[in-house]
Amino acid sequence: MKITTVVLIAALFPVAPCLAMDARFAASLKKLDPQTRLEQVCDLEAMSRIDRDANPYHPDRAKTDVLSHPQHAGDTVTGKGGAFRSKGRWYSFSFACKGSPDHMTVLSFSYRIGELIPESKWAALGLWR
Repeated sequence: MKITTVVLIAALFPVAPCLAMDARFAASLKKLDPQTRLEQVCDLEAMSRIDRDANPYHPDRAKTDVLSHPQHAGDTVTGKGGAFRSKGRWYSFSFACKGSPDHMTVLSFSYRIGELIPESKWAALGLWR
């Protein structure tokens, strides 16, 4: 299911400036199980926050489950194994994301950017150019 949901974001949001949720994306989210749905809205929020915060990164992709699986507790998901792609390079990040009860909206989000992920590790981690 993870591969399908990543493709979902890639298909509906091919470029970072298009980060607002549209009706097609919302309808697709509603078809997902609640945990996957929360991870997807948190992926989108990660791209949005990292893009607009004061740093040199402008993500076009983000995944919360690259280096390790995130932990779910009710409407909150946390993880130390996320990754985002900016200017053709992947970077690790940790995060905490609290969603609405229906997991359609992010209520709070915090993150910390980690290290550059070497290209030699991309294939093993399911990352791409």
